[in-house]
Amino acid sequence: MSRKYIDCREYPSDSHCSVAISADNDTELLEAAVQHAVSVHQHEDTPELRSQLGKLFKEGTPPLNI
Repeated sequence: MSRKYIDCREYPSDSHCSVAISADNDTELLEAAVQHAVSVHQHEDTPELRSQLGKLFKEGTPPLNI
């Protein structure tokens, strides 16, 4: 099983967020990413948000620098 990640540094935002989240499975990663999007970026937890976030997952671990 390989890790997956999502990295806020890859997406422009007003807050210049530098958070990267990784996990061993899609379910765990999605829950963490949704919690982050809602609490930090003030997104609403909707099926559309979950779908969009899931499409941004990448294999491996986040790079140290972007």
